[in-house]
Amino acid sequence: MDNTPISDSLALRATASAFDAQRGKLPVPGDPHRSPDAVAVARQISELGKLITGLSDEVLFRAADQDQAPHTARVITNFAAAVEPAGEAASALGAVAHQLAFLNQTESVRDQPDARDAREAAVRVMEDALVTADAALHDGANSLYSASATVSPPFVRLQAARSRSTTATSAPGPPPPGATTAVAAPSDRITRGR
Repeated sequence: MDNTPISDSLALRATASAFDAQRGKLPVPGDPHRSPDAVAVARQISELGKLITGLSDEVLFRAADQDQAPHTARVITNFAAAVEPAGEAASALGAVAHQLAFLNQTESVRDQPDARDAREAAVRVMEDALVTADAALHDGANSLYSASATVSPPFVRLQAARSRSTTATSAPGPPPPGATTAVAAPSDRITRGR
């Protein structure tokens, strides 16, 4: 198993991106292209289950490795901690599926006052559950992105990128003897940052 800080950092980032992708698939009440429907919600719950399985596999593969690198414990901890927000999002989507089933079941009596009130409450529960799922996936992604940066700090990633670069350039050396160098004239313009 490739157990370097760079490879583990990339694995954490890839998993964070998977959280972001799931977040982008969440239904949006009132949006005709992303409105909640039972089939799409059930598929997303299944995808979240696969994400949870992937997280547990990441933990298992690293925990079972007899030759762990010093940073591996942090990586295991972060993958394990990401199971919670993924599970929370799946649970929230389960609540959405439940409310969608209720709305479908009560469609024929929607004009009755009691049914109308219950259906409105179901929509509110569904909206709250979608907010919960969105927040959980957002928190999970942010946590994994942060973990990625601690496992492989930016300087290490920069060095690795430079070592892979095909257009390595060297810093300019001193000018040859007798060559003239241009000196930039001071600007009298004031520049302002945003």
